[in-house]
Amino acid sequence: MSENCALRRANVLANHILQSPPQPSNISLAREACLQYTPPEVNESYGFQVEEMRKLLDGHNLKDRDWLYGNMIRSDLFNRKERGGGKVFVSPDYNETMEQQREISMKRILHLLEKGVFKGWLTETGPEAELKKFALYEVCGMYDYSLSAKLGVHFLLWGNAIKFFGTKRHHEKWLKHTEDYLVKGCFAMTELGHGSNVKGIETVTTYDPRTEEFVINTPCESAQKYWIGEAAIHANHAIVISQLEINETNQGIHVFIAQIRDQDGNICPNIRIADCGHKIGLNGVDNGRIWFDNLRIPRENLLNSVADVSPDGEYVSAIKNPDQRFGAFLAPLTSGRVTIASCAIYSAKVGLAVAIRYSLSRRAFSAVATGPEVLLLDYPSHQRRLLPLLAKTYAMSFAANDMKMMYVKRTPETNKEIHVVSMGLKALLTWHNMRTLQECREACGGQGVKTENRVGHLKGDYDVQTTFEGDNNVLMQQVSKALFAEYVSCKKRNKPFKGLGLEHMNSPLPVLPTQLTSSTLRCSHFQKNVFCLRERDLLERYTCEVAELQERGESREFSFLLSHQLSEDLSKAFAEKAILQAVLDAEAKLPAGSIKVNKVTVSHGRFFAQPCLTSKF
Repeated sequence: MSENCALRRANVLANHILQSPPQPSNISLAREACLQYTPPEVNESYGFQVEEMRKLLDGHNLKDRDWLYGNMIRSDLFNRKERGGGKVFVSPDYNETMEQQREISMKRILHLLEKGVFKGWLTETGPEAELKKFALYEVCGMYDYSLSAKLGVHFLLWGNAIKFFGTKRHHEKWLKHTEDYLVKGCFAMTELGHGSNVKGIETVTTYDPRTEEFVINTPCESAQKYWIGEAAIHANHAIVISQLEINETNQGIHVFIAQIRDQDGNICPNIRIADCGHKIGLNGVDNGRIWFDNLRIPRENLLNSVADVSPDGEYVSAIKNPDQRFGAFLAPLTSGRVTIASCAIYSAKVGLAVAIRYSLSRRAFSAVATGPEVLLLDYPSHQRRLLPLLAKTYAMSFAANDMKMMYVKRTPETNKEIHVVSMGLKALLTWHNMRTLQECREACGGQGVKTENRVGHLKGDYDVQTTFEGDNNVLMQQVSKALFAEYVSCKKRNKPFKGLGLEHMNSPLPVLPTQLTSSTLRCSHFQKNVFCLRERDLLERYTCEVAELQERGESREFSFLLSHQLSEDLSKAFAEKAILQAVLDAEAKLPAGSIKVNKVTVSHGRFFAQPCLTSKF
């Protein structure tokens, strides 16, 4: 490069960084009033009440969240850094090896344990205790998803399995020890050959009445437990999901407790464990593989809230139908899907905060010769890229909060609806997060590649959400099947629809106006009618198509497979209707003030930003 060329480029960069000339009046790309921006590090002035916005978006337990933030900021374990103006930031050290990430993640957990963060996570009950746990878990996820994923394995999978599948004897023996990390648990369900198809799991457990012990075996390589979080290093006990054979009769999937390491960390006899190795993200979680070779466990280690085996080997269950029994075993996974969905939205918020802040400070190109360069967010194309995603993130944040409230206030009558809603929202919210992070990465240009700016790293960490605790595509098929079953049942019994949000189908078809004006499109009543009409149409077409295929001789399951396109559209319509309702409910409850401006506009099933709530980063 010539000296003159280098000097010219240096001058351009200097002017770009140092000069802030006034914008000429004849510039064609004028900044909107809402986009006038000064970084908060320079001017802590906002056009709305920040605490009110936090209450709206976080929804609950703000003081508990701030308390945990404070604990993290005060500890060097969380890689605290002081920046200009005395501000303290915390983030993982992105230069650590996989082994170092695993070690520091466990040290952070033990530090939080010492501070009392996990008190009551398994031993306290009621909506308040569960909401507090959700809030603290979300804070951990915003810091580092490896941290929250390890906590999720220990508390939401291992701990909740004992809590929901077990009975009093298990609760008394295991829950407090789990909460205090005297026991470190993992959840061994997924196998090399079976993930979403839990019924097909090949691990086999038999019963020996002579010793009153269960015997667990891995009969083939495809039956090895795979991707088991915490299994490679830290866990000393495992929930084992296995087929149960009693007197050569397969009783289906059951849940057992097995010790896999002693207190010194040595692998127990009759067990083999291997490391799954480095991953595209979540390398602070030690995923492992497990094989069982005639592993004997006490009869009491069967979690027996659904079924039991007597000392002499008699199988007993109050639920006689094997399919219903299988459904009861999967019900506790709902809490995991609720937390996955809410954490996904916090990840999207982080990505959008980074990308929008950047777009309000980075300039590129001039609208007129010799004029100043234009802020990225002053370009309509850039607004189109980020602001619809911002609006959808607001909407999905309300939906996630509603889902958490639905979960903590659950009753036996609402369990089915929570199960279906959590599947649909888990899929839509995690897909949205990945799409948002990718757009944010691109919107930041080269800065989006820098790990310290988090967006690219979040992509790697959160990608797994689309497939763990239920592959999103499979979950959406289950949503449409649940709607199908409800529709057929109500029609067959000639009963009105009740539950799953299908009550609108008891009313006549809404009549849509022939002239769609701007005010019509912004009308919440019209928006609800459009979304209900779409769901009704898809559900009726789906059931008709499946029925027609069955009349032609196809099996019910194969008919579902052939109707996959309608199934996919229906499940998305169901979940998007739930999100729209959450937006409208949030807006209706919100008094007029600094954070309530206009309504969200919805068009063709997509949320666009004319936001009902002001947003300034």
